[in-house]
Amino acid sequence: MKAVVLYKTCTAMELTISNVPVPEVKPGWVLVKVKAFGVNRSELNMRSTEGDAPYIQLPRILGIECVGEIADPSNGHFKKGQRVVALMGGMGRSFDGSYAEYVLLPFSHVFAVDIDLSWEELAAIPETYFTAFGSLFDCLQLIASDTILIRGGTSALGLVAIQLAQSIGCTVLATTRNSVKLELLRQQGADFALLDDETLANQLHIIYPNGVNKVLELVGIATLEQSMNFLSYHGVVCATGMLGHTGTVEKFDPIKDIPNGVYLSSFFSNYPTQEHMNKIIAHIRQHDLKPPIAKVFSLDDIAQAHLLMESNMANGKIVVTIAD
Repeated sequence: MKAVVLYKTCTAMELTISNVPVPEVKPGWVLVKVKAFGVNRSELNMRSTEGDAPYIQLPRILGIECVGEIADPSNGHFKKGQRVVALMGGMGRSFDGSYAEYVLLPFSHVFAVDIDLSWEELAAIPETYFTAFGSLFDCLQLIASDTILIRGGTSALGLVAIQLAQSIGCTVLATTRNSVKLELLRQQGADFALLDDETLANQLHIIYPNGVNKVLELVGIATLEQSMNFLSYHGVVCATGMLGHTGTVEKFDPIKDIPNGVYLSSFFSNYPTQEHMNKIIAHIRQHDLKPPIAKVFSLDDIAQAHLLMESNMANGKIVVTIAD
């Protein structure tokens, strides 16, 4: 089968297609014929730097999510030809992932789906919608009366978060560091599009002098402290993304750094369930949502897909399809 195998860390243009054996089915694992997959920043990190980490064993087929059909159900409950999505659980890191014509996956991270979407549209859902949905409705416990700031709104995750928050009637503020993208935020449904520069605090407090009651933090550690200070009393911030490329902080004093009367939460997307996916699909169907797709590539053009993500100009989910 065709597969994108990472033999060593490399540039986007060094990604190539290899011919490797189709994985052999084993108990507890199911073989999926991949129809499409979304490209994620974690795969760029793996390809460029993380592949050198001692806890990663190369060579490895990249890819943390996919959509497709059951090719061999093994000893599980799935049926041959069944439509499924899969994500996380070690895909593309602990074991070979989805940048391939076939992928062998543990039952625990493969989920049946029933929705009338194309493979391209379906491929834009698993990781992005699962992360946005969990951040908004599990961690932030978002309701219609909330006012939410989505920091990093033009990322694929940010655009989906805007869509989901707007779908239940929230007032949505969203930020971008690029003034050209302010209109994109408005088009996606943001009530207020804010430029994330040194004037952001002033922009926000002109609209809401006492702050907002929910913040989805997608930029990361660099802006988390400021985001917490954008909250009104008893407001909540959910730290989910790290668009700023820094995932940890060396000096953090929760007593001093978290303002009195506000709450800090986070979302880790490594534990999806069938129940979670059912809720997401039901919400998408109920509100007739369309996944924001930036561009669709073929597997042979995987290098171009990575280059587009590196450019930060995608404006939606980057999807790769695999021809039959």
